[in-house]
Amino acid sequence: MPANDALSFLKAWTLAPFRMGSVTPSSPSLAALMTREIGPDTGPVLELGPGTGPFTRALLQRGVRENDLTLVESDPDFAALLARRFPSARIVEMDAVGLRHLPLFDGPVVGAVVSGLPFRLISPRKSSSILEGVFASLRPGAALYQFTYGRRCPFDQAVLDRLDLEAVRIGGTLRNFPPATVYRVSRIKGLDTYDWRFA
Repeated sequence: MPANDALSFLKAWTLAPFRMGSVTPSSPSLAALMTREIGPDTGPVLELGPGTGPFTRALLQRGVRENDLTLVESDPDFAALLARRFPSARIVEMDAVGLRHLPLFDGPVVGAVVSGLPFRLISPRKSSSILEGVFASLRPGAALYQFTYGRRCPFDQAVLDRLDLEAVRIGGTLRNFPPATVYRVSRIKGLDTYDWRFA
């Protein structure tokens, strides 16, 4: 991890600790775990809260094309940094909760979503809005990958139940500070999909 990334992350955390959720960027070990089920055939990938880009770099190493990446980042400094580092990616400076009413894609075309958002610090209502926006853009069978610190799922079960989603733990790593666990969130198999924005 570049030293300037750690300093940038610490500065952002100092200014808004409840928005960042961590004092350091995610480790290469966590980035590898978050992206191991994604590859060049996944197609468009949406990343939420990329920060300094550790998951973005891992996605590129997995063979995802840079112009298939849409990075949603609310921090203007991080958004500017991402635009310099990944000039072929689409950078969208906004709060991810806006995805519910401002879809970034023309229908369900996204092959995977990678999230660095601190959902343990986000209210269930806001979490639900973000998930609604995300799953309106995801293709059938596609999933959101979310990490959390500790082992407990970062999403309230009531939110998952309301949206007909299930979260499955796919692994964890001690080689991150703090140690982290990764979950795959997907639609419950057998259910038809619909757009919650119009429900």
